[in-house]
Amino acid sequence: MASSKACYKLITITVLLLSFTFTSLAGNAENADVSECKAESGDPLCHNNKEAQKLKIIAIPSILVASMIGVSLPLLTRSIPALGPDRDMFVLVKCLASGVILATGFMHVLPDSYDDLTSKCLPEEPWRKFPFTTFIAMVSALLVIMIDSFAMSAYARRDSKREGEVVPLENGSNSVDTQDEIQTLENGSNYVEKQEKVNDNKTSQLLRNKVIAQILELGIVVHSVVIGLAMGASDNQCTIRSLIAALCFHQLFEGMGLGGSILQAQFKSKTNWMMVFFFSVTTPFGIVLGMAIQKIYDETSPTALIVVGVLNACSAGLLIYMALVNLLAHEFFGPKIQGNMKLHILGYVAVFIGAGAMTLMAKWA
Repeated sequence: MASSKACYKLITITVLLLSFTFTSLAGNAENADVSECKAESGDPLCHNNKEAQKLKIIAIPSILVASMIGVSLPLLTRSIPALGPDRDMFVLVKCLASGVILATGFMHVLPDSYDDLTSKCLPEEPWRKFPFTTFIAMVSALLVIMIDSFAMSAYARRDSKREGEVVPLENGSNSVDTQDEIQTLENGSNYVEKQEKVNDNKTSQLLRNKVIAQILELGIVVHSVVIGLAMGASDNQCTIRSLIAALCFHQLFEGMGLGGSILQAQFKSKTNWMMVFFFSVTTPFGIVLGMAIQKIYDETSPTALIVVGVLNACSAGLLIYMALVNLLAHEFFGPKIQGNMKLHILGYVAVFIGAGAMTLMAKWA
């Protein structure tokens, strides 16, 4: 548990450092063409602050409820036999949610970051001369792999100290007299060794599940705050109207994926509901924060574009890595799906449905 907490803190610090590092470059962005920058603002008929405020007030409870339902569902239904974590239905729902998370990274977060970091509001040098979005996403994914592997390595080294311990025979005896006793001792030793390996594998997998759940939540939370902030600060009613439905769908199924990961991590009940709370409130919090700073927040300012662009790129790297490696690969190369061809096929159908639906949402949000 200590290792997973350290990983979580390290990734958070890394994301913040990247944001501040790239924000320092914003001072060089004052030479951008302001006229070209303002031309990006969109259809003036859609800009109605009064109508936009009404839509935001509708969006806050709608997204909050969708988020709570999505992330809580796996935790609340674990007592139902058909929906338990060892059942086929749970696997299919997780595959569907993994497809949603993967498409979120590729089709929503990554393009948003690209738009921000190649905006005409930023100078051509260096922002449009180097692919910062994909570079940051790549570094973010590599950092997650590195931290994930180091956490597992630290656990393995800690437990390796327990290996090779000799258990003395009773009454100080140094030998066993009969062949039957030797055979019994060997069989017992083999059984204990096998049980220890099984327990080690279970403990190792549990630690990995904890790391997966925390990193996944971090990636989702970063993106959720950013998109909530953008919605709250916007006066574009056309964009907000389409975003409400898209975000409710997105939060519902992304929450299911996160909720499944939280359930498999077997955190304490208090930790479970803290993670549920933070996931549920981040987008509404971002909207409220955006509404509060709407008069002073300029989404076309160099600082805003760089901070949001970098955070989105980091989030995209986290989400893509988590969806492909720790969710999809973990499920499809695991013994449950590998041993069931029907479930194997249905799992891929669920992934494509989730990814396809989220990809379709990219047309409106």
